[in-house]
Amino acid sequence: MCGLSGEVRFDGDTPDLAAVERMTDRLAPRGPDGRGLWSQGPVALGHRRLKIIDLSDSGAQPMADPRARIAGVFNGCVYNYRELRDELTALGHRFFSGSDTEVVLKAYQEWGTSFVERFYGMFAIAIVEQDSGRVVLARDRLGIKPLYLAETPGRLRFASSLPALLAGGGVDTSLDPVALHQYLSWHATVAAPHTILNGVRKLPPATVRVIDPDGSHADHCYWQPEYTRRAEYAGLGAEDWTDAVLDALRTAVRRRMVADVPVGVLLSGGLDSSLIVALLADEGQTDLATFSVGFESEGGEEGDEFHYSDLVARHFGTDHHQLMVPSDRVSRALDGAVLAMSEPMISHDVVAFHLLSEQVAKEVKVVQSGQGADEVFAGYHWYPAMAGVSRQRAAEAYADTYFDRPHADLAHILEPAVLPGRDVSGDFVRAHMAAPGAETALDADLRLDTHVMMVDDPVKRVDNMTMDWGLEARVPFLDHELVELAAACPPGLKLADGGKGVLKAAGRKVLPREVVDRPKGYFPVPAIKHMAGPVLHRVREALTAPEATARGVFRQDYVADLLAAPNAHRTKRGANTLWQVALLEIWLQTHGIR
Repeated sequence: MCGLSGEVRFDGDTPDLAAVERMTDRLAPRGPDGRGLWSQGPVALGHRRLKIIDLSDSGAQPMADPRARIAGVFNGCVYNYRELRDELTALGHRFFSGSDTEVVLKAYQEWGTSFVERFYGMFAIAIVEQDSGRVVLARDRLGIKPLYLAETPGRLRFASSLPALLAGGGVDTSLDPVALHQYLSWHATVAAPHTILNGVRKLPPATVRVIDPDGSHADHCYWQPEYTRRAEYAGLGAEDWTDAVLDALRTAVRRRMVADVPVGVLLSGGLDSSLIVALLADEGQTDLATFSVGFESEGGEEGDEFHYSDLVARHFGTDHHQLMVPSDRVSRALDGAVLAMSEPMISHDVVAFHLLSEQVAKEVKVVQSGQGADEVFAGYHWYPAMAGVSRQRAAEAYADTYFDRPHADLAHILEPAVLPGRDVSGDFVRAHMAAPGAETALDADLRLDTHVMMVDDPVKRVDNMTMDWGLEARVPFLDHELVELAAACPPGLKLADGGKGVLKAAGRKVLPREVVDRPKGYFPVPAIKHMAGPVLHRVREALTAPEATARGVFRQDYVADLLAAPNAHRTKRGANTLWQVALLEIWLQTHGIR
């Protein structure tokens, strides 16, 4: 629901207001309904607004509370803001708007940095204490809303997107070797705090950062569920778990209908999005707008799943919208999708989400989406391999099933100057797998995927692609109470029935069995997967450009081998290696990084 930006000075100078304005203007697609700036002393804040809650100007940001001497900007939605408003009113607070932004400010005034623990929602927040000069940054538990940081001597800038920080200027755009290693190891995922650029970092999920006027700061991680069997669930059978999951999902979906505008659903026809539609129908929603996208076939692969989305739409009587995208439009839309990326993302469905979001935004401002269910409920094909692995072998088994390639292979891909001397991606996974709080190897795997890998792949992808068109996507499978419940659920119940067993059992209570028992589908974009002509032309153009050669990231003999056989090289996980290599260069060039 918006985009935020800001600058904090630690050197006695005043903020560069022109830079904050440039950052704010770069965020215009995230917030087409309003623009605001605020500055006092060493801090300046910028905001672009997407009107979802309290459509009046009373909800405009940046928002200041003269009585409390605080100001702030906020991106996201606090779904329980009405309940919190009632609680705060009873404690003596007075409100001048109907917005959740004002609730965020009053909650900070009342509860300090623990305010985030009371929020059900998705959010990135910056709050300024005008008297002390302290600045507080916060991010939601699952990192649904982004917050990027660029620190230089005497100054910190922050924004909802990396391109906004680039617009502000003064960013070190050299490549981060650790991030590059992760990008090529984890299917383009780069874990917080790193980004692909040395000069930009990300505030990790579930983190509150308190920044003092001298520039020193302290981070506090305020949430991390235990992936163990909890005493309160002892004795629950499979049917009990099914009911508990269905009830928690029902609550999560209901929470995400809070808005002063209509809320639709992105309906792929798979189990996850279909469950959302079914539960909204159970809640009495009528004329629910649903949206599906499909692509022309390439290489003998079908590019749509309209059969299933149509089935669900008919069954629940939704106002259904179909978008069929020809292959030549995929290539034309590629650069627009890349421009919307805060970081390079290679998943084929990124272009699909961008094209779909463009059309959906013409109809509604808010949608619910099924992202996250596969990580939370063990739906991916690599999870069964982890079930029989000892806790001690968890990291090794994870690398075998999840990594695109081993560390040794990177020496054949990267020039020595950008190749870390050790297996930094493997070290990261080994540290996470060894951390306490996970009972089995699969528990540790699901914890890593849910709280790290998912945040900087599908979650980031959905936020970037939807918000580029002023469309807010809400993800009920990442409701933190549902995630806590799933973390405690016995792994066998999640792995049952080919994966997501407990979720499929819940689905059979509310969905046609044909939808629940269908083969697992993905969001196919055949034109990219099979390097259709126009896409291959764009790839070749990027990798042979003078700036690509001058950058000296990829070995030229390796690039030549990829271009000579565009579809012959695949990662361990089946991705097209040429696309993975080229997308990084396309992203750098599209964002003007030389």
